[in-house]
Amino acid sequence: MKTDPVSVKVYHGYGHTHKLTVYGHVFSRKHSLRQRYRNRFLVNILYLIKLYLFKPAPFARVRLRFREQEIYDKAEYDGFFRFEFSSCSKVEAGWHQFSVEALLQDNDVVVAEATGLIYVPHITQYAFISDIDDTVMVSHSATIGRRLRELFIRNPRTRKTFPGTAGYYKRLSAAFTSDDKPNPFFYVSSSEWNLYDYLLETFRFNRFPEGTFLLSQLKEWTQLLKTGKTGHSGKLLRIMRVIETFPNQKFVFFGDNSQQDPTIYAAIAEKYPEQIAAIYIHNVYSRHVSFTEEILEKIRGMKIPALQFNNSQEAMDHSRQIGLLEDPAVDPAVTQ
Repeated sequence: MKTDPVSVKVYHGYGHTHKLTVYGHVFSRKHSLRQRYRNRFLVNILYLIKLYLFKPAPFARVRLRFREQEIYDKAEYDGFFRFEFSSCSKVEAGWHQFSVEALLQDNDVVVAEATGLIYVPHITQYAFISDIDDTVMVSHSATIGRRLRELFIRNPRTRKTFPGTAGYYKRLSAAFTSDDKPNPFFYVSSSEWNLYDYLLETFRFNRFPEGTFLLSQLKEWTQLLKTGKTGHSGKLLRIMRVIETFPNQKFVFFGDNSQQDPTIYAAIAEKYPEQIAAIYIHNVYSRHVSFTEEILEKIRGMKIPALQFNNSQEAMDHSRQIGLLEDPAVDPAVTQ
């Protein structure tokens, strides 16, 4: 029996022995995108459009394999699936492999498979949750025209990130731990899953710490001009899901003042005050400085360190003062 090509795409998972989370998409045709990284407008825009030309496999049957376990489920209408499960054996801190298979609807014949990694942190480690647009990458999110210009004219390797941010994040990832068990990073954005490969390449090319991306629902090509305009309530829920997975972890947040990050993080601080170690807001929108400072002052009133910063050196100095960094030496990568 001939079947249409199917592909499975998985993303980094996270959790601990008693609550592991894995998620991804099933597409009803091959979804392989190879980008030629050239600084040419037409090449870049064609690659971007391809990210939005997809055909999901609605309600596809999927099977997760993790160690000796097999777990069955169904994808949602847009091909998205999420497994939340407990491991039958103890899962040590570090990276662990899993696989997800797409199955025929009426039997267990495998039609596609993909492998991925789950990260389990030590209970004593800090965890970092960072926004992406205008926190890590120059995006001009407050102005839709400038945001689209950044997206269309640049490819993942020419996309600008803020000076020193990668070096700063690398120092935080390595603080008080070992190379094989870094402090975990979660990169949360209102951008859609279509941009996952784009963002992953940007982060890896600029040598940011490996982390888990938490993005928004897929958009079709007709919605391309609305990229990044998903409601911020979804971002809040994704962050809450991570915090509730790690009830004993201390979290540090990074965002910017161009949109809703200060308000979202203030709501998180009110709900989980014992789990928040610090909040950092990048000043990229001068009109919001005073408003942001009012929100951060309320957060400081909850005995949570909070800083609105202009560059990575300011934030790193503050992190050293409150004990998030152990080495007083200035990392040259931060001052570049």
